[in-house]
Amino acid sequence: MEKQSPLLEDRRKKAEDLKAMGVNLYPAGYRCDLTIAEAVEQFGGLDAETLEEDKRRYALAGRIMTVRDFGKASFIHIKDRGGRIQAYIRKDKVGEKAFKIFKLMDIGDYIGIRGTFFRTRTGEFTILAHEITLLSKSMRPLPEKWHGLSDVETRYRQRYLDLIVNDQIKDVFVMRGRIIQAIRDFFVERGFLEVETPMMQPIPGGATARPFKTYHNALGMNLYLRVAPELYLKRLVIGGLERVFEINRNFRNEGVSVEHNPEFTMLEFYMAYATYEDLMVLTEDLFVHILEKTVGGKTIAYQDQAIDFTPPWPRMSLFDALKEIAGLEESALKDINAAMGFAKSKDITVSRQDSLGKVLTKIFDHTVEPKLINPTFIFGYPTDVSPLSRRNEENPDITDRFELFIGGKEIANAFTELNDPMDQRERFSYQVSLRESGDDEAQFMDEDYLVAMEYGLPPTAGEGIGIDRVVMLLTDSPSIRDVIFFPHMRSK
Repeated sequence: MEKQSPLLEDRRKKAEDLKAMGVNLYPAGYRCDLTIAEAVEQFGGLDAETLEEDKRRYALAGRIMTVRDFGKASFIHIKDRGGRIQAYIRKDKVGEKAFKIFKLMDIGDYIGIRGTFFRTRTGEFTILAHEITLLSKSMRPLPEKWHGLSDVETRYRQRYLDLIVNDQIKDVFVMRGRIIQAIRDFFVERGFLEVETPMMQPIPGGATARPFKTYHNALGMNLYLRVAPELYLKRLVIGGLERVFEINRNFRNEGVSVEHNPEFTMLEFYMAYATYEDLMVLTEDLFVHILEKTVGGKTIAYQDQAIDFTPPWPRMSLFDALKEIAGLEESALKDINAAMGFAKSKDITVSRQDSLGKVLTKIFDHTVEPKLINPTFIFGYPTDVSPLSRRNEENPDITDRFELFIGGKEIANAFTELNDPMDQRERFSYQVSLRESGDDEAQFMDEDYLVAMEYGLPPTAGEGIGIDRVVMLLTDSPSIRDVIFFPHMRSK
């Protein structure tokens, strides 16, 4: 059991004293006339004389953030979801009993105030309390000092404290909501239907990743948390919903880092009769739309680097990027031994089980990706690492696929969808062979999806965009944990 500190004992004693006075520590609700932001907007610009003439009383509510005690009067600041305001509590205005109750309140308590607005001698917009009501007693003191990254673990484990005392963090999550709303508006305006697909799947598919596994007692079967919604969304396209999108969680049983969380948010969308090249243009339009709705321009600063989103964005093949940026010789693009030798020279971990395509993409991830700061499309990925992508008609060893990189991070993955069921069965079979040889990230054989494909998937292009990484970029956040309310962490 936690040892009680003097501060906790003091709050517990105050709570007991308030109860003895007949005060309900946790009443049900409080009717506010205005939020603090609305009060500031409507009355904050008025001069002292105009405020003095208005005798109407307004009810506000919020958490006490500061207290300056002057005996028979106190100045406090209260904070709600939209801002903060100074309040003046005078014994002769609220009455002796109410003032005694106020004296037993602490920083962190929620309070309701009904009063009139005025300006202090220093000109600060303030509410003069005529009535006060305790709305919720805080039994723990808020942190007196907050040192940002020096308290990073506490911030992640106790996000509610982070939000209370750090307005900048709250602004990050407000921006996150605005970004997601802008995305929804963009797709709805273009005739896409927002849908929901299963979180628990009998066969995890749609991405090369290690899944989380669970068991359903009533059905008597194993289920997996989805690694991607792709195969279900394409079933909907087969069913005639030619433009669909989903914003939801994916789960991947992999490492945790500044760019990875086991549970993360993805936008995934599919567009019939389109190609991956069409999605390049659509993606440029999407990001310009998001920036216009959130930051008001086409440039941002991310980790002291200027990023320009003005389209069109550069397009480069994977092989050209490996040659021009990584310094890989042309011969190594077709010789697995040469490619593995180059990888080892760069301290990149490779395995004898890795295909040539996998070795090349590992080299790309370590040597090229960090250098792609402005938005850049990389296309032409090897077929052996693209099990759901359509083969390129001119070169069947690569696929009609691109990945988008911004700020040295992969932000999106897209391709013209493979809609040949016989080719898809062969790709699944190859993935199964990889699993049998020990690759627990390889995909499963999905017979039900193959049956659906045999009914006919129209020419289609699809794309997935990592929402968390987009929020990182637009809020200048160095870690994915900074943009997820409750990131996964080891137990204490």
